[in-house]
Amino acid sequence: MAMGLWMDQVARGWLIYQLTNSTVQLGLVRGVQALPILFLSPVAGSMADRYGRKLQMMVALVLDGLMYGVLAILITTGSIEAWHVYVTAFAGAIVQTFHHPSRAAMVADAVPKEHLTNAIGLNSIAFNVSRSTGPALAGLLIARFGTAGSYSIQAVLYLLATVLTGMLRMGERAAAGAGGHGGKESFGRSILEGWKFTWKNENVRAGILITMASALFITPFVTLLPVFARDILQVGATGQGFLLTGMGVGALCSAVLIASTGDRLPRGMVMLVGVTLYGLSVVAFASSTWFKLSLILMPLVGLFHVTSHALVQTVIQAYSPSEFRGRTMAVFQQNHFVLTVGSMLVGFLASLWGAQWALGSMGVAGALTMFVIFAKLPSIRNIR
Repeated sequence: MAMGLWMDQVARGWLIYQLTNSTVQLGLVRGVQALPILFLSPVAGSMADRYGRKLQMMVALVLDGLMYGVLAILITTGSIEAWHVYVTAFAGAIVQTFHHPSRAAMVADAVPKEHLTNAIGLNSIAFNVSRSTGPALAGLLIARFGTAGSYSIQAVLYLLATVLTGMLRMGERAAAGAGGHGGKESFGRSILEGWKFTWKNENVRAGILITMASALFITPFVTLLPVFARDILQVGATGQGFLLTGMGVGALCSAVLIASTGDRLPRGMVMLVGVTLYGLSVVAFASSTWFKLSLILMPLVGLFHVTSHALVQTVIQAYSPSEFRGRTMAVFQQNHFVLTVGSMLVGFLASLWGAQWALGSMGVAGALTMFVIFAKLPSIRNIR
């Protein structure tokens, strides 16, 4: 599944830029994903705490695979238009909104709490192996067969993921807790209780704030990679794939570190310092006009990126009881909405100032935000 997801990072951006030649629309194609994540994440989290998480995952995988197949057919027949890219991005956002909380909660359900950091680190390793290979594969397929080739392979990968998920042997859980949550609360009250828990628990709240700041100011740099690859570094879709692969290699190294050190990490400080360096490394990438230097910088970007994602997930799940875990992960998933806002913002700024200035300014803002969080939430320094 993750392989197809990372291939889509290259294919969708390249396709919309090819169709429209617009940096604004690079941001907007992510922007259409905002509303499903904003409004449906609470429902998805509550469903993950009530009903079968495995079934929720499988339905999501099938629908994603079908949408990738439809895109491949439209491109092959020459019928593809920009609105097709937007509609499938919107529908895909709905599907992913229901997929993520169930998958994340299943990982935490499967291991004892004392091994949770290691388990999420191992999950991040698998995710980042896909990040290391998926973008490069997409770039090569686009260069050889066009975006239709990439989307065809993505559809096959999602079909395979559905089959493998169906083979998992694990108990279907109507709720993450002892089963008492499922029918005794309305959806509205269930969602409200999840938000209240997330805000009142200081450690969970700190992790959420860090990941939201990173999603708004730093992670949106990926939106402008087609601009850097085609117009600034002049390396095309294949070069963009290798840039994302370099980021994946760095993220993989960071995930291995998290998986091997487990709970020995001072997680609060690692999150703060890591995301600060994440912002500064994006500033360095934005300043480069030399492909080889950019390729060297991308593993650093990936190395620090994991601290704003995998490590934050570990903190949130470690400090959330099982009966709330689907809902807290749904709140965490709101970072995708914030990322969408950030992608639209960086696309708009790029149309005004150029891609390099836009990206550099956002990276600086993200790093400075970590200093504000450090000053305002002193308890974060003690999270382990």
